[in-house]
Amino acid sequence: MEWYTKSIQDAIKDLSSDKDRGLGSEEAEKRLEKFGSNELEEGGKASLLSKILAQFKDFLVIILIVASIISAFVGETSDAIVIIAIVIVNAVLGIVQEGKAEKALESLQKMSSPNAKVIRDGELTTVPATTIVPGDIVVLEAGDIVPADLRLIESSNLKIEEASLTGESVPVEKDFSKVLMEDAPLGDRQNMAYMGTVITYGRGKGLVIGTGTSTEMGKIAQMLNTFKAESTPLQKKLDQLGKYLGIACLIVCGLVFAIGLLQGRDILDMFMTSISLAVAAIPEGLPAIVTIVLALGMNRMVKRNAIVKKLLAVETLGATTVICSDKTGTLTQNEMTVVKIYAGGEVLDVSGRGYGPEGSFTLNDKEIDIDSKGEAKTLLCIGGLCSDASLNNDKENGTWNIVGDPTEGALITLAGKGNMTKQGLNGKYPRINEIPFDSDRKMMTTFHDNFMQDRVVSFTKGAPDIIINRCTKVLLNGRELPMTDEMREKVLHTNASFSKSALRVLAFAMRTYDTIPDVITSEEIEKDLTLVGLVGMIDPPRSEAAEAIEVCKQAGIKTIMITGDYKDTAFAIAKELGIAEREDQVMAGDELNKISDDELAERVEDIRVFARVSPEHKVRIVEALKKNGEIVAMTGDGVNDAPALKRADIGVSMGITGTDVAKNTAEVILMDDNFATIVSAVEEGRIIYSNIRKFVFFLLSCNVGEILIVFLSILFNWPVPLLPIQLLWLNLITDSFPALALGMERSEPDIMKVRPRDADEPILDKNMGIGIAVQSIALTVAVLLAYNWAFRAYDGNLVIARTIAFSTLITAELIRAYSSRSERFTLFEIGFFSNKTMVYATLLSFMLLILVLYVPVLQPIFKSYPLSIGDWGAVIRYCIIPVIAGEISKLIRKKR
Repeated sequence: MEWYTKSIQDAIKDLSSDKDRGLGSEEAEKRLEKFGSNELEEGGKASLLSKILAQFKDFLVIILIVASIISAFVGETSDAIVIIAIVIVNAVLGIVQEGKAEKALESLQKMSSPNAKVIRDGELTTVPATTIVPGDIVVLEAGDIVPADLRLIESSNLKIEEASLTGESVPVEKDFSKVLMEDAPLGDRQNMAYMGTVITYGRGKGLVIGTGTSTEMGKIAQMLNTFKAESTPLQKKLDQLGKYLGIACLIVCGLVFAIGLLQGRDILDMFMTSISLAVAAIPEGLPAIVTIVLALGMNRMVKRNAIVKKLLAVETLGATTVICSDKTGTLTQNEMTVVKIYAGGEVLDVSGRGYGPEGSFTLNDKEIDIDSKGEAKTLLCIGGLCSDASLNNDKENGTWNIVGDPTEGALITLAGKGNMTKQGLNGKYPRINEIPFDSDRKMMTTFHDNFMQDRVVSFTKGAPDIIINRCTKVLLNGRELPMTDEMREKVLHTNASFSKSALRVLAFAMRTYDTIPDVITSEEIEKDLTLVGLVGMIDPPRSEAAEAIEVCKQAGIKTIMITGDYKDTAFAIAKELGIAEREDQVMAGDELNKISDDELAERVEDIRVFARVSPEHKVRIVEALKKNGEIVAMTGDGVNDAPALKRADIGVSMGITGTDVAKNTAEVILMDDNFATIVSAVEEGRIIYSNIRKFVFFLLSCNVGEILIVFLSILFNWPVPLLPIQLLWLNLITDSFPALALGMERSEPDIMKVRPRDADEPILDKNMGIGIAVQSIALTVAVLLAYNWAFRAYDGNLVIARTIAFSTLITAELIRAYSSRSERFTLFEIGFFSNKTMVYATLLSFMLLILVLYVPVLQPIFKSYPLSIGDWGAVIRYCIIPVIAGEISKLIRKKR
């Protein structure tokens, strides 16, 4: 039922209420039982147990657990303990980093007013907002939070701040008498007030037509509940990689076991060899390293003013192909600012942003002293005097803010730029009477003493078309001159020009009297006025947003503006920011209603601005983009953004102006509310994914090399060169430190000048596959050559031969870690020691190898032998083979 299409009488009749007496107490109690409490239902939360179990769903982790169980079963207790320990550490890291469960619905509940003023049994009473029921009559005053969805039945100069629900940057004027057509957009419903919005001006009464989940806020809450968390691109790829590795591991283990049996080897020995191969095939440290690297990325993002709440969201940012950005407070400052003045027949530009009273005035690009322009100075005075807002300086935070209507706040700020404060103006020219603003007249008039010697003056501000028509004179060259047709045409042309630039325009006029009039009514006072001028204001774009959008273009990322504002305003801002170039790149909410989801999916690729949209529209836009294979980041700060934030691949909320709902729904929070910060976060995400590829390549090439070493030794009917405990030490300890260092590699210079990677592109792509093949073959050759040399040199001494093979493999790994720092650039191009963390990591890993070789208590555990200088000469001779092969492979691929 669309209540905004009903007359007041019909609405009251349908809800069996009474405009003057409201509901009876008994009837209200009955309705409370029928409709339920006026609060939002809280969705089920994930328990700690379910969050712990979620950490063990990864296919690779499951294989590790199975491997540890088998190791324990066959007596390899130390292997089992080490493997299960790393799995537990990984799970703890994941839970700790991801932190608290989402609290979006709790925050929605907090936005509801704790108490409300209602008329019951003919008496005005205050009741808990949770006990309000459909049919109640609610009384509204400035400062109140609307407690439920209302059909207004009275309004006097009523303005409601609806930015958190609709995205509109200025308070909406309400008119109870309106009866609207069906399908009126949410932001155009002048006869309605919605739960959670704020009364900024005037007063009114409303008939409750919806409570709890039946409100617009409730619909948003239900939408949040219906969206299930989706796997991130990295999750999908790591799961896919884990499955491939697991299947390959089982196949190779089975093959080796079968070959061994055919060769007549002992069944238990071959079973242990198969377990050894399983250990070799699985990069045990990979899940933990991914978790740690993502956690380190989260910490780096904090330094760049972005808080990431979920580990895997870090990488998703790097895959982003589209950023859907809310306009108000995200691309713009959410602070109305006067940017143009028309006075004395001239157009002045005003600099400065937000509510800080700092700025200058320019005429034809030349800065001027505002005191030299009498008409403009008068206009600034009128703006400061004919306003009820106030400007406050928060010295602790170094910011300015306003109390009251944002439009009037912009006028107070404008006066401040002319060195006039509201307090100073009121002290010099005290207000002695007024005619308040109302939405029918669209004007406000105040009376002041002493402005023109001993005379009384009235100042009127309001809608330009109305005020200009009531002016018979114009203030020009310090005199009140008759308003000629030519002058009227010039003023109207200027007004049209301002409006076409998406400026909100106000006109200012005055009238003088010998004494204050006896009759102060609009009909008597607001006529025969002298036009002083016009101001044009806008919620200005953030100065750094245009630059950030240009970086997005270079990075192959589309920026789409989604706003509750009108098409003209949205297009003007989008054009200034470089988001849109043509008007046909703008689509309004009513157009969205007329096309199907399939049609939207076709058209969404060309649209850059969506104007006058509802929360449902935002979700449809995100879903259409995702249907086309885009990785979508949605930024926003309002309650109206929450469903789309949750539906997007990555939700990004503003930290300062963002509502609690938006913050708790999003995966990323920008602490400085700066659109440019998301671009920095995207860059960080790309760096992290690039580094993940580097250490996945590093670990997998080692593991494939280990498989080949064990497999070929079985095929050649040799004793296995590496023991399970040695492979486990290599995978968990020796390789982990260089892999972590790879995860901290700096950005490559062109990382934000390439298109986003294909969302379906696996981590293990063709290029990485070639690199792994080259490196693993080189490792295998190096280790088997070293093993064969040692086996012969020491007359078949298996302990020494295995120790030399073990040392060659580890040393080769540590040297080639430097080469793994880039997939495209050679060591000479990136510098041998430019990653200091890598230097420390490889030195630490090498020292651990020395301990294993030379500490007597460790030698029996690892079946190791203290190598001589001559042995180390052989190790060094063979261990440089992989790094040389890797560097030559890069050069060959570069030339193609």
